[in-house]
Amino acid sequence: MSSSQHLADRNIALDLVRITEAAALVSARYVGRGDPDDMSEAASDALRIAFQSLHIKGTVVTSKNPKNPTPMLNDGEQVGFGDGLEVDVAFDPVDGIQSASRGHHNAMSVVAMATRGAMFSPLHSRYAFKMAVCAEAAAVVDLNAPVKDNLQAMAKAMGKDVRDLKIFVLDRPRHEALINEIRAVGAQISLHRDGDIVGALLAFNPHADMDMMIGAGGTSEAVVTACAAKGSGGQFLIRLDPQTDDERRLVEADGFDLSRVYGIDDLVKGECFFAGTGITDGELVDGVHYKGDYAVTHSLITRGRTGTWRQIEAWHNLKKLSKMSSIRY
Repeated sequence: MSSSQHLADRNIALDLVRITEAAALVSARYVGRGDPDDMSEAASDALRIAFQSLHIKGTVVTSKNPKNPTPMLNDGEQVGFGDGLEVDVAFDPVDGIQSASRGHHNAMSVVAMATRGAMFSPLHSRYAFKMAVCAEAAAVVDLNAPVKDNLQAMAKAMGKDVRDLKIFVLDRPRHEALINEIRAVGAQISLHRDGDIVGALLAFNPHADMDMMIGAGGTSEAVVTACAAKGSGGQFLIRLDPQTDDERRLVEADGFDLSRVYGIDDLVKGECFFAGTGITDGELVDGVHYKGDYAVTHSLITRGRTGTWRQIEAWHNLKKLSKMSSIRY
């Protein structure tokens, strides 16, 4: 039996959630302390250790971030026990790390997995322009179209007034023109410091109060997002968007076409899984809460083949965990 067939026979997201729970529990100790580097290092270490419990031959597929001095998991790094399924792994130990370090909402630890060779490798691409919408609007948006046209098409498809649309945008100087375009159409903007994986998940979720996520963000995070979106019926589109001349030269040397638009099926092919655990309270899931000897986590897991989304609440006995694991909870 091939790895892809074996992977399709089990919901490995139920294993992945233990990985994101570990990273979230460790990260929660750093919330509000104002040191994102320490949080990132602790969360990355927890991911490495927690992955050792999985009988997989995992290969990290994610772009490196030269601005981050902490020992993140890097391209090509092997994770897992070293036997079993050969898989691709993409992750963000703390999506929304600046928010978490300041004690703000919507920070999560996220991991995605797919059959080996199924995930898009960003190589030197650090940034991509992204758009995420729910299933109702999936067929009417175009990443190359003006923002006004997309919002008006969305509103019509969803049976809404364009003024009732709510759009997730990262609060960055690079988005000043984008924000002005959205406001000119009359749609509502929800500005966030960081965490566009969460923003996209909110857009995909028909029960959430968010209609679109749009803007430039990390390319590696786009791969994680595509795994989460697969099977949801929503639309997720990206175009590589270098932010510096050096990045542009490297991306073009990698052979990428900067005019190409990538969809979900370009970013992850075949079966895939996603798990995310809240670090701080948010619009999607709650964060880590402490109840006596227990820490309570709240997670979301998805499976591409079935499109099923599950929410999991777990109570962790910290004394027992500390005895059983080398992770410092």
